[in-house]
Amino acid sequence: MITDRSYTVEPWCVRETRLDLDVLAQSESVFALSNGHVGWRGNLDEGEPHGLPGSYLNGVHELHPLPYAEAGYGYPESGQTVINVTNGKVLRLLVDDEPFDLRYGRLVAHERVLDLRRGVLERTCEWTSPAGSTVRVRSTRLVSLAQRAVAAVAYEVEAVGSRSRVVIQSELVANESLPDPDGDPRAARALKSPLEPEEDVAVGRRLRLVHRTKRSGLRVAVAADHEVSGPERTTLSSESNVDVARLTVTSVLEPGQRLRVEKLVAHGWSGVRSRPAMSDQVEAALAAAGHSGWKGLLDEQRAYLDDFWTRADVEVDGDEEIQQAVRFALFHVLQAGARAEQRAIPAKGLTGSGYDGHAFWDTETFVLPLLTYTAPVAVAEALRWRQNTLPAARERAAQLGLRGAAFPWRTIEGSEGSAYWPAGTAAFHVNADIADAVVRYVAATGDRDFERSTGVELLTETARLWRALGHHDAHGHFHIDGVTGPDEYSAVADDNVYTNLMARANLLAAAEAVERHPQEAARLGVDDEESAAWRDAAEAMSVPYNHELGVHEQHAGFTRYQHWDFDGTRPDQYPLLLHFPYFDLYRKQVVKQADLVLAMYTCDSHFDDEQLARNFAYYEPLTVRDSSLSACCQAVIAARAGHLRLAYEYTAEAALMDLADLEHNTRDGLHIASLAGTWTALVAGFGGLRRDADSLRFAPRLPERFSRLAFSVQVLGRCLRVEIGPEKTAYTLLSGAPLTIRHHGEPVHVNGDGPVVRPAPPVPARPAPSQPTHRGPNVR
Repeated sequence: MITDRSYTVEPWCVRETRLDLDVLAQSESVFALSNGHVGWRGNLDEGEPHGLPGSYLNGVHELHPLPYAEAGYGYPESGQTVINVTNGKVLRLLVDDEPFDLRYGRLVAHERVLDLRRGVLERTCEWTSPAGSTVRVRSTRLVSLAQRAVAAVAYEVEAVGSRSRVVIQSELVANESLPDPDGDPRAARALKSPLEPEEDVAVGRRLRLVHRTKRSGLRVAVAADHEVSGPERTTLSSESNVDVARLTVTSVLEPGQRLRVEKLVAHGWSGVRSRPAMSDQVEAALAAAGHSGWKGLLDEQRAYLDDFWTRADVEVDGDEEIQQAVRFALFHVLQAGARAEQRAIPAKGLTGSGYDGHAFWDTETFVLPLLTYTAPVAVAEALRWRQNTLPAARERAAQLGLRGAAFPWRTIEGSEGSAYWPAGTAAFHVNADIADAVVRYVAATGDRDFERSTGVELLTETARLWRALGHHDAHGHFHIDGVTGPDEYSAVADDNVYTNLMARANLLAAAEAVERHPQEAARLGVDDEESAAWRDAAEAMSVPYNHELGVHEQHAGFTRYQHWDFDGTRPDQYPLLLHFPYFDLYRKQVVKQADLVLAMYTCDSHFDDEQLARNFAYYEPLTVRDSSLSACCQAVIAARAGHLRLAYEYTAEAALMDLADLEHNTRDGLHIASLAGTWTALVAGFGGLRRDADSLRFAPRLPERFSRLAFSVQVLGRCLRVEIGPEKTAYTLLSGAPLTIRHHGEPVHVNGDGPVVRPAPPVPARPAPSQPTHRGPNVR
């Protein structure tokens, strides 16, 4: 979409200068607002036309049976789907008794702006009705980052040219009709009328609806209050029924006169609280929002984001699109996790219902690294959610005949939600991804209280799973067989390198953590023998390697598989999973997303530079990037291998995944992990950021297109700024105690006395690797 300038390229906003109904659903995702607890898609204020209505509360879902052609022991019985909760953003407009509907009459002008610094969505439009009345509409919308339960809209109508009778209907609407699914397995399952009414109230300017889900038994309450300003004789009335509460505002506007409605909306949900308690909860949230008022909410939002951007901004000189895209990415990743507070961070955040609103391993591997170095409080909360779901993970492990915890591949509330076990149950690497996030967070923050209260338990239960899942062979080597790694085109394989190396790190981290916290270890029943067994398994971990080819195998035997016929695959047959059976994909050398390449990023100390270069050259022609999770990983390794032009093109692909709708499914919600991957490609790719225990190292290299790259990271209470140029890099300690880092292996001490500058070493010259036919990145 950005290529035809539906969105202009600007450094601090995303601006849509015309309304294109053909891409309305995509724009609704791009313009979504959220705080991790409440999510509002960027639907038009009037509710129609729309692509996909969407109002979400993190964790609110409905259950549905998972159908199987043949039942099997251990298959999950119930699936979970995010639902569209009561919509509080609707403000319908009638002009001289005609609905303000942009499909009719004449749309003179229409512009929407997502302001990344202020955290608001602004809209201005001018419309002439079929009968000739012209009005100008302005609206500003926010979902508060400061007040977790609150969202708000200011909506203003101005008469243009002639006298107009104007009616604004501010509504709360439950059980909205949703479009039917289109058969894409990445889209959500549509549930009809999932909310059962319990209470509807309309008194004066105040509205409230309370509903409960039919199967999951979750109670949802939404309330609204209003401030109205307009000409004399403006009248108000309110009414409600089971699924709609409405405030109607009527006025007659002379040319130049305005009618303004400021709408505050409070949200709440619970699986245990009573209906009166939920009503009181949202009324209290409304009272707090009313105390701040509309201007106060705007000021709080700006202050929150000013603080965030001071810590998190990434500056890119030389490519305006990537500069805009990385700030768009940072903003949406923050929105996904800022106030999630012991709830999951779904793959789509709260921007759409894609993947049924499930959280995957994407969160720990792609999203939490960014938040660890920019907004670490959100990381601790996300990992506490994992700890809260340990009972379900332990139960799942026991069902599978294993010790410890088996965390789900996809879930909302903690139980496995995948009916396809080769991709779901067998993808045990999620355990190690969670452990990796724990270790990274503690190393970056020094938060030993978190490690003691949360980290030790997560590390222990994940380590127990690996020790139970794997086995020592007659030669003492430790194998983990029959698992699915990150690449979903290779399933139920032996000794997946990513899984094994991540499990190795998990086992060692668990052994070290219980040694640091003996009381917690005793509470969890860990003795010296068990922790020694973890170390033994880690040290004996099998890592398949093909000596003839000189490359690591994605999993044991992978390099002897038949190659996929890329030349015989048409461009319109991608993604392959929609056009070929998994049975065929599983038996061929074809890679959906970075797997062995991802291992070289997350476990880079196990690969020297020559191994990395050979591995990358081998797997690059096999990787089709049918997943949005791949490009950023390939960018990181391409940069380290010296393929800076290729790394730049992959960075752009990750960055523009949603702004350009590259996967043609942005309509279902944003790709939060790919957005986070934009930061990863820039900071870990061109910045070369890596973690060594509790210190950091950098290996900066810039592509030819960039003249400068600058970013900040938070580590152990310090703020370190890194500014990279073509020939040198400056490290500046902005706050905190002195710090020692590494620059291309050389120790560098920064102490707050000014920048420390180091030169850039030469880039190694290697032949450029190829990509599968039709699957090379876009040349910029």
